[in-house]
Amino acid sequence: MSHKIMNNELLTGLLLDEQCQLSLNDLSRACSSSAEWVIELVEQGAIEPIGQQQAQWRFHSSSLQRARTAMRLQRDLGVNLAGVALALDLLDEISTLRAHLQKTSRFDE
Repeated sequence: MSHKIMNNELLTGLLLDEQCQLSLNDLSRACSSSAEWVIELVEQGAIEPIGQQQAQWRFHSSSLQRARTAMRLQRDLGVNLAGVALALDLLDEISTLRAHLQKTSRFDE
């Protein structure tokens, strides 16, 4: 089986257990961003840490996907952080509604 890499691009990924928790530094490193940027995401409500003290914050693995989506929204579309938080919430709502529709359409068959 051969794999082609288009335009010399290599896809990389990080496989995390759903129970995995990341520190602030882990999350910022995984996003190739600064800890300050991650803190701004928290302040805007785009991601939620576990813990009260910033030094002890932990993030669910789902926060990594949200942070990476936030980064793409900022980089590709120029969305500010308040808009990123809103967009992430709307994307979550769409995902929930789609799952609900799939579930109800299975019962209709």
